[in-house]
Amino acid sequence: MTVQSPDWWHIQQASDSLAMGGVWAYPTEAVWGLGCDPWNAEAVERILALKGRPWHKGLILVAADIDQLGFLLQGAPPPVWQAVRDGWPGANTLLLPDPGQQVPELVRGRHRRVAVRVPAHPQVRRLCRAFGGVLVSTSCNRAGGPPLRWQWQIHQRFASELDGILNGSLGGARRPSRIIDPMNGTLLRD
Repeated sequence: MTVQSPDWWHIQQASDSLAMGGVWAYPTEAVWGLGCDPWNAEAVERILALKGRPWHKGLILVAADIDQLGFLLQGAPPPVWQAVRDGWPGANTLLLPDPGQQVPELVRGRHRRVAVRVPAHPQVRRLCRAFGGVLVSTSCNRAGGPPLRWQWQIHQRFASELDGILNGSLGGARRPSRIIDPMNGTLLRD
């Protein structure tokens, strides 16, 4: 017998909405995030507009596990695999090569690599699993403003502009994910 998580229905509802171009807020390890289908340009543009974020900066992708990132990890060099083993699941965002430019430019920005992570937050991973692939994940805030840490803040500032808010709690981390260049170990955001 398979035991489902208590929030399975809400996660399925969010997943179905995301598949139809929805934009949702959800808790991550440290802050609330905004997510959508990275291959739905209209949804990505909605997130960029909500945040007031220029497209060229790029966005982070989250996945349930490394299998969902196989299209980026295939043929990856040893330093990348070492960083994957050392940092996931966890609050570590890695810059992965995208030689075939499979990730849309609207998500990748002006970069040749893609920022991705497999979070330690189980709810985010369940959402990616239900969705069946990677999701855009960016902090739920206006560009330049502080990331939101309380669900009431999401309701107050974004509720009318979102398709839903996934109930849950933050994971307890104090800061957003670190961003690491796995090729040389450079820490770009601590």
